Amino acid sequence: MGPGAAVILRRRDVLGAAGALALAGCGDPPEIAGGFVGTHPERGHALRDATARAPDTTRRTRVLIAGGGVAGLAAARALRLRAVDDFALLELEDAAGGNARAGLMDGLACPLGAHYLPLPGNDAHEVQDLLEELGLRQRVAGRWIYDERHLCHSPQDRLFFNGHWQEGLLPLEGVGPDTLAQYRRFGARVRELMAQARFAMPTLRAPITPLTQTLSAQTFAHWLDREGLNDPHLRWYLDYACRDDYGAGTALVSAWAGLHYFASRHGFHAPGEGDADAEPVLTWPEGNAWLTQRLAAPCGDRIHTGRTVLRIDMQKHGVAVDALDHATGRVERWLAERCVVALPVFVAARVVQNAPDFVRQAAQRLTYAPWLVANLHLRAPLRDRPGAPPSWDNVLYGSAGLGYVDASHQSLNPRRGPTVLTWYLPLGDDALAGRRALLDKPWTHWREQVLADLSVSHPDLRDVLLRVDITRYGHAMACPTPGPQVSWPMLEGRLHFAHSDWSGYSVFEEAFTRGHLAGAAIAGLRG
Repeated sequence: MGPGAAVILRRRDVLGAAGALALAGCGDPPEIAGGFVGTHPERGHALRDATARAPDTTRRTRVLIAGGGVAGLAAARALRLRAVDDFALLELEDAAGGNARAGLMDGLACPLGAHYLPLPGNDAHEVQDLLEELGLRQRVAGRWIYDERHLCHSPQDRLFFNGHWQEGLLPLEGVGPDTLAQYRRFGARVRELMAQARFAMPTLRAPITPLTQTLSAQTFAHWLDREGLNDPHLRWYLDYACRDDYGAGTALVSAWAGLHYFASRHGFHAPGEGDADAEPVLTWPEGNAWLTQRLAAPCGDRIHTGRTVLRIDMQKHGVAVDALDHATGRVERWLAERCVVALPVFVAARVVQNAPDFVRQAAQRLTYAPWLVANLHLRAPLRDRPGAPPSWDNVLYGSAGLGYVDASHQSLNPRRGPTVLTWYLPLGDDALAGRRALLDKPWTHWREQVLADLSVSHPDLRDVLLRVDITRYGHAMACPTPGPQVSWPMLEGRLHFAHSDWSGYSVFEEAFTRGHLAGAAIAGLRG
């Protein structure tokens, strides 16, 4: 999952003013506790500041996995399934999972990043196998049935639009016939393109064609302009969709990526056309950490957290990997037969010695979107505005953020009590400014921004808010900006590259498939 500064900076003043008006006259509110949690930017910067030094200790393993995000965990699972147990995994943070980790607020689980997984299509059969292994789906009378306890409960999503809540995220209530006509026209174009090109997830299952290259060479905004699709409500929704999946809006994301958002899954359905219901998704209070925790658990002490990978050196008979153990300050050297490089590409290009040309080229091309995730601990439910009832996903029209999900939505307890809301802010429209703000601004700056944003729809938020925890991701995800499509090689000697970056954007299906294929390839090799 689904999570821009140029747009945000323009909207921030509006949101700040709206929040100030909403909170005016309330006197001095009590101080709200909180802080930064979940990530340690200084650990990543240890690579930037590192100087060459001899290792303090040497360890050996058959396979070394550098990176404990979804791809690294998928590689570990593939090795285990093929009886390769001699491996070690190095992870920067205190828990594996990458952008799919979780936190606790007064005992309530909440996501620190990705919070849902759409039901995978047949192209993602590796992910389907994982879901079957975890008991999330089973075949009954020849049909695949998903465990309803893990499917998002209804109502799934709603939009705060024109002063009240409406069902669904496509602006509908009060829009005119011209808007509806453009919804239908965009849906028709998506269907036409789905018939002309294959949009697959994972992307490595789709061929690169002249049509997809043409779409990839231009921004989504430019393509929409040429199509005459200029309705502000449609454009807001498409911009939201791009920021949700890619971290930046239509002005930066490629047309291929903007269309892929719909064409690789469920298409686009205008009101009254086909199945306009929300796409079924799997979700949990802790988000996709439910999946990564189950991938990590069987690895046991083969996962080594708090490690910054400093150097990966392919040698004649193996691979040497140096890593800084932040708990001890010691540099470990790991000697392995092979290495899965499950690191972001810009990190791989730095740490792999004499990096292959394709790694350096990919690193130069990729743009990364920073993200901020705020978890808000509420002592009581919020009072609601008129319209659609509280949903799992709650979005505000025109907001710089992506709205919030409610961690208690999956609870079967009919009595509503304390809960955690998770709010997402993509900063990829001006990545450099966003990254700098994440490092420089105090956590209270972000607390006030989320309060200003959500107080537009929930003026009583400050009255019931106990704590705000802020998670920062300076390079959260690759953003698919315009450029030629390339099918990158994933193998260089004893190095197997596996990360969602190689797909050009970050979703679970891409990362898991690439990690699985790397682990399976190694398991089939000897020496």
